[in-house]
Amino acid sequence: MCPTTEDSALPTPDYKTKFLQACLSANILTFGTYTLKSGRQSPYFFNAGSFQDADLLNAIATAYAHTIVDFLADNPQVPWPDVLFGPAYKGIPLACCALLELRRIDSAKWGKVKYSFNRKEKKDHGEGGGIVGAALRDANVFVIDDVVTAGTAMRETIEIVKREGGKVVGFVVAVDRMEKMPSSSDDDDEPRPSAMGQIRKEYGIPTASIVTLDNLIDLLRVRGSEQDMERLQDYRRRYLASD
Repeated sequence: MCPTTEDSALPTPDYKTKFLQACLSANILTFGTYTLKSGRQSPYFFNAGSFQDADLLNAIATAYAHTIVDFLADNPQVPWPDVLFGPAYKGIPLACCALLELRRIDSAKWGKVKYSFNRKEKKDHGEGGGIVGAALRDANVFVIDDVVTAGTAMRETIEIVKREGGKVVGFVVAVDRMEKMPSSSDDDDEPRPSAMGQIRKEYGIPTASIVTLDNLIDLLRVRGSEQDMERLQDYRRRYLASD
């Protein structure tokens, strides 16, 4: 067990802790050496595609739902969502299960909120189009996805919603890596925002996450190896975003 040499500014909410524990027990969150698309060597990996049974789906649905509830309570200026949107493909089950959990928490507020997702390729028969579920025109849309790296998929989703006549009012992911966007040289001494920070700056869309890199480090202090914790701390020092 790692020594508790530092204390968190605030205690980690119970739903975050349970989410992280589920991720560890099912090897959804693993520690080692992983090469990212950016070419960086990451000391951890999160695979949302491994939430494959009902217990795990319940864990992530509960975590997303409470994150959204807390986010809306902390940001009263954000319009109430008409639609939860899950970008294809991993976002689809995440939006569905999160909306069911939100209704369980408060059916009066969430019972009539709809869900929607996009097709990778537009359908030219049947109902046609590129959207499945609720129409997005004139809707306040809250997007749910797994992780954000370079922000490319985030921008694509925002443009899809805009093209369909909707407005993205919030964006929630499972893990905020808190790392700066890569550059051509990936100069570690150059301050740069994170992908989520850049989206907030470009589009003015508020964002949230179930957990952050800091939460992972806190978890390893009490339930993990000191070596893994130190590697995450080194990674954070090297790539921490400026926002």
